[in-house]
Formats: sequence, structure tokens, C-alpha cells
Amino acid sequence: MLPTSQQTIGPFFPRGFIGPADNDLTRISADATPTTQGEAIILRGTVTRVGGVPCVNAILEMWQADAAGRFNADPSFLGWGRTFTDAEGHYAFRTIIPGGFTDATGARAPHANITVMGAGLMRRVLTTVFFPGSDTAQDPVMAAVPTALRPLLVAEPARREKGVRCFRFDIRLRGENETPFFDL
Repeated sequence: MLPTSQQTIGPFFPRGFIGPADNDLTRISADATPTTQGEAIILRGTVTRVGGVPCVNAILEMWQADAAGRFNADPSFLGWGRTFTDAEGHYAFRTIIPGGFTDATGARAPHANITVMGAGLMRRVLTTVFFPGSDTAQDPVMAAVPTALRPLLVAEPARREKGVRCFRFDIRLRGENETPFFDL
């Protein structure tokens, strides 16, 4: 049964419950040494609603495989993080370029999954971000998206920060260029 407008997701926890390093997937805790496997990157973006209005205090969770395409195999890599958007709808994660893998759905291109929760959403939304240069032609998730919308799932290269490659992935919840979302 789908929730009604009276049943939006929540309650939401305050910003104080999200630590400053919780958006860093490269380490298992704020004081732990980051993984040495894979290329560290920063993924930044903006979460907006229809008309480009920023979503303030939206909570984003991101998870992915390690550099070799495995889950829970690199003891220094958490592979999961959480952050929230600021007053302009901006968010950021520090992570690594994930490896591809094969699961029950087929050969998966390197990607990360992002879920967004926020006031006004009746349920969380889930999307997948792919990285430029990866062969996504055989990926079953990418194949499920109409060809014209596929570029909306690929992060764009951005300016390096302190020698680290950066990517931009904007999430539009509604309206023109709405990000493709998936049901679990």
C-alpha cells in the first residue's frame, strides 16, 4: 500500500546526529585510516525540487562496492555514508571509484546507490550514479532507463580539489530533468 499525503516519511533526526565524517565512505570511523585501495574521489551535487528549488535538510545515504567490486571485503572501507543538504541543497560524499561486479541481475557497471529522504517525500527515493568512462551498456539498471534519460545517471567530472578528482551528480526530485528513481 502506498502511503498517503498524511503519511510522509519521518520523523527526521536532527543534524547533530550526523557526524562531520559520516559522509566519508573511505574509512570505517572518523578517526580510522582510510582505505588504501582504489582512487579516492569526492562526489558533490545539489538536491532540488520542481523549479530548481533547493531541498534543505534532505538526508542522503550512499552505499557502494569497494574498488574491487566487493562488499564487506576491505576492512578499511565502510562503503556506506550519510549526509544532509545545506541551505542551498548541496551535499558531498568522499568515497572511491567503485569496482564493477556481477550479481543476480547481471554484470553491474561501477556505481553507487543514493537514497534521499526529506520533508514532503511520502517515501524515500533511490537512484544510482554511474561514473564517466565506465561501460554501462550491459548494466541492467542502466538498461531499464530510457536512452534519453541515461545521461541523468552519470556523474559529471568537476574541478579537482587538493589533487582529488571530483564529480558532480545533481538530484532533481521533480520536474524537468527529473532524476530516474527506482523501486526496491
